[in-house]
Amino acid sequence: MSFFKFCPNCSSQNVEFENHRRFECFDCGMVYFQNVAAAVAVIIEKDGRILFTVRNREPKLGMLDLPGGFTDPDETSEETCARELKEELNLDISPAHFKYFKSQPNDYLYKGIPYKTEDLVFVAKFPEDAELKLEKSEIQSIKWIKKSEINLDEIGFDSLRKAVKEYVE
Repeated sequence: MSFFKFCPNCSSQNVEFENHRRFECFDCGMVYFQNVAAAVAVIIEKDGRILFTVRNREPKLGMLDLPGGFTDPDETSEETCARELKEELNLDISPAHFKYFKSQPNDYLYKGIPYKTEDLVFVAKFPEDAELKLEKSEIQSIKWIKKSEINLDEIGFDSLRKAVKEYVE
């Protein structure tokens, strides 16, 4: 099933969106590639517990997540980590303090359109004396969960489930 029925250049319906990656119009010749979107997630550990957020919007509403988000144009992944943690949790962590852990491909279904992402997972220390302030439009609540008590089935995205599993092992 194609999610895009018309060419944005000439409005033709003589189009193909192969594997949701390559869009081609057979009338005007326009070709568009939907490339992978970069996103970050941060594992923050304190006293043997990992900080999880509970999603307050789709996709995966109500499920566990790691703080993070999509990388903006002209932004490094570490800058994305710092920006997202400030926006979502009011945490101030310098980009230099994020340590790369691993990457994991992900499927992100948003409003019926499948996006392919590459989730870059980082690790950071929880700043001493930090006070969290949640961005309620994105986060219902937070949970500090002992590594031994994490239920991987409660983590919304496969990519983060795999990363957390590897991290705690």
